[in-house]
Amino acid sequence: MNIIVLGAFGNAGRTILAEAEKRGHHILTVGHRKHDDITFSSELIKSTLDLTQSDVTGYDVIIDAISAWTSDTFHIHTATTSHIAQLIMGTNTRYIKVGGTGTMYISPDHTKQLKDWLAFPDNMKPLANALVDSLDRVRSYSNISWTYISPAFNFDINGSITGQYKIAGEEFALDQLIQTTISYADYATAIIDILESNAHIRERIMIYR
Repeated sequence: MNIIVLGAFGNAGRTILAEAEKRGHHILTVGHRKHDDITFSSELIKSTLDLTQSDVTGYDVIIDAISAWTSDTFHIHTATTSHIAQLIMGTNTRYIKVGGTGTMYISPDHTKQLKDWLAFPDNMKPLANALVDSLDRVRSYSNISWTYISPAFNFDINGSITGQYKIAGEEFALDQLIQTTISYADYATAIIDILESNAHIRERIMIYR
């Protein structure tokens, strides 16, 4: 497959890219600025919001792994979702959004999300709210092939690759959710597996062990 990775200079993006390349897929990395210590074989230095249809034409999948961690950049999550959706409408290009665990529902009626948990870290709530907005936005598009993929509560950057993972849907019991874990490597494995099998179209899922 021909794959675009947005935010490939971040930890999640780089791990996903490495897994895709290992399987022989062609990758174009997109970043808003050059990183002197990181070089990719095919890269485009450009804001995601400045991407054009010609930039994405011929690609099977766009994986959105952008890192926007500050109050002045939170909006980029939803803005990118909207922009990419406009670019790929009427095409067969798939959109994968690397989401947040804070968006997972913890009540059967889906009125409470993990971000609403009293013990949810205060410093993470603004980002969680931004990712909820992004999830709501991507759900609004019934005419593109999207998948929103959240990692487990404990997202382990140093964890090893095991090739083992489970896939959850929209809802998870709180006491079990906060015990879930996944390594970045296994999360990346799951994403590429899902792409290769063309599974979970227009679904929000979570990857965990």
